[in-house]
Amino acid sequence: MASIGGLGVTGRDLPGWRHVYSGKVRDLYEPAGQHPAGDVVLVVASDRISAYDHVLATPIPDKGVVLTQLSLWWFAQLADLVENHVVTAQTSVVAGDGLVPAAVAGRAMVCRRLDMFPVECVARGYLTGSGLVEYRASSTVCGVPLPAGLEDGSRLPEPIFTPATKAAVGDHDENVSLDVVAQQIGTENAERLRDLTLAVYARAASLAAERGVLLADTKLELGLDPVTGATVLGDEVLTPDSSRFWDAELWEPGRAQPSFDKQHVRDWLVSPESGWDRGGDEPPPPLPEHVVAATRERYLEAFRRLTGRDLAL
Repeated sequence: MASIGGLGVTGRDLPGWRHVYSGKVRDLYEPAGQHPAGDVVLVVASDRISAYDHVLATPIPDKGVVLTQLSLWWFAQLADLVENHVVTAQTSVVAGDGLVPAAVAGRAMVCRRLDMFPVECVARGYLTGSGLVEYRASSTVCGVPLPAGLEDGSRLPEPIFTPATKAAVGDHDENVSLDVVAQQIGTENAERLRDLTLAVYARAASLAAERGVLLADTKLELGLDPVTGATVLGDEVLTPDSSRFWDAELWEPGRAQPSFDKQHVRDWLVSPESGWDRGGDEPPPPLPEHVVAATRERYLEAFRRLTGRDLAL
């Protein structure tokens, strides 16, 4: 599992599937022949981890399983709000049956192919990250005015939709206003994405709060089903890679919040121990074992806290 889930999966065909694309974390496959469910793709979550627009050389064991299994759990919690792209996560019995190959069981889903909107749909309930940087410069986030006196980690008066344009691997996403999104995809589509994103955030934030977890912000990917025209939730959803989850008991505005995600990796990369110059041309160094272990545990803890069960590995 580790070798398939880590860096080595890129470019490898799987029984019944051809590799067609690799992103920062996920590898995409198409059926080697006709698929009974029609136009589908196999989405495999690797153990790769990215930070500061770099894909790091060191994988985090079992990270891809966490991303997939947590997404599947959230898709079920959100099913009455928005359709999702999952056809099946069932494992193949024989090669070529159109299900998830045994080599990537647990970390892969067969999904409908969507016409994705070129927008990162971001909802924020708390101020941090790039939103905090913009707020300090203009008292706004993506054109949304915010009250004075907010700090890192402050709860916003109400959740806000703060979209971003999608960037290629190695480039930066750019925060934009709803008006810019409307110019790209039309006002009706832009407002639908806003409303769905905020509805998903509200549901997820409520469920997380019941479990002692604050959902600071989250990023969604939405697309159109080319057959039905429905707006469908794609990619992953509400994982530590796409969201900031904080421990409610440790929440204290005015400082960086302890989080169930890859912040430990980011912090180490900019620490003197790593010796890495973020502004230079050299890629980040390999992660030491203690950072890998601590990061893996944060992902597993996010799964435990949110779902109420241990991840089956």
